[in-house]
Amino acid sequence: MNYEEINEMMLEMGLPFAYHHFAEGESPKPPFLIFLSPGENTFGADNLMYHSFKKLDIELYTDEKSPETEERVKEVLLRHNIYYTKTEVWIESERLYEVLYEMEV
Repeated sequence: MNYEEINEMMLEMGLPFAYHHFAEGESPKPPFLIFLSPGENTFGADNLMYHSFKKLDIELYTDEKSPETEERVKEVLLRHNIYYTKTEVWIESERLYEVLYEMEV
């Protein structure tokens, strides 16, 4: 997937989103999404790269646990046939839950 395709997929989730971060003072009220590509995994041999898999992280931020919102994100990922792993943390300093979806596209 390229950036434009990822952006289109993010629009399907129906929540405010930004790449990497919102500008200072422009963060919307939760729930909102952040997505970023922290790197790539490559497959190669004989000094040639045969394929590259872009790492994609989608972070869902909510001020309270929201299974319905998590389900919305999951449904979009499944429609795009994306395999992901999911983890969750409470960020005390922000008073927000972060649900992290990690995948390769």
